Amino acid sequence: MHLKFSQDIAVLLQRLEAHPLTLGDILSETSERGFSLMVGLLTLPFLSPIPLIGLNSIFGSASFLLSMQMAMGLRSPWLPQRIAQVQFPRGFIQPVLKVVQTITRFLEKITRPRLLKLATSHPIWQLNGLCMAWLTLLLMLPIPLPLTNMVPTVGILLFVVATLEADGLLMCFSYGLTLVITGLFGTLGYLLWQTPTLIQDFWQTLQHWL
Repeated sequence: MHLKFSQDIAVLLQRLEAHPLTLGDILSETSERGFSLMVGLLTLPFLSPIPLIGLNSIFGSASFLLSMQMAMGLRSPWLPQRIAQVQFPRGFIQPVLKVVQTITRFLEKITRPRLLKLATSHPIWQLNGLCMAWLTLLLMLPIPLPLTNMVPTVGILLFVVATLEADGLLMCFSYGLTLVITGLFGTLGYLLWQTPTLIQDFWQTLQHWL
C-alpha cells in the first residue's frame, strides 16, 4: 500500500533530522511514484514569498524536467548528476514541509480513489505530467508582481495529490484550474506588455485636458 503524500513528507522530515537530503537520495528510493512526489517537493519552496537565491531556477528546472518525463511516458525518473547532488536546505525546507504536511492532510481527508478508469489511465498520467510542466514554466516566469509564483504552485500540488491518491475527480478540477491559471497569467502578461502604452495614453489625455 502506498503512503499518502503527507506521510511521505513525514518520512522526509525524519530523515532531514539526521542529515541533509539530496534530490538523488529521494529519487533512489522511488520509481514511477517518484515523479509526482519529487515534483511536489521541488515546487514547495515556491510557496514561500521569500525566494531561494540560486535554487529557484534549479528546483524549477528539475521539476520541469521530471514533469516532461512523465508527459513522455517514462517510468523511472532521472535527473542530471549536477542537479541530483543539490541538497534540500534543511533550515528552509523543514518549516515549509511542516506547513504543506498540514495542508495535504486536509486535502487527503476530502480526496479518495475516484473515477479510477480515468485516474489510472496512462495517457491521463502523461497529461498530468504535461500540465505540471506547463504550470512549472508559469511559476518560473519573471513577473514583477508578488506571490505570482504561488498560484501555479497550488495547481501543481493539487495534481500531485490527485495523482498519488488516484482521484480522477480532483484531476478534473485541476485541469479546470490549470485553464484558469493560464488565463490569469495571459491577462497579467498582456497588462504588463500594455502598461507603457496605457501610461503614455493617460499622460497625453491628462495634458490635453490641462
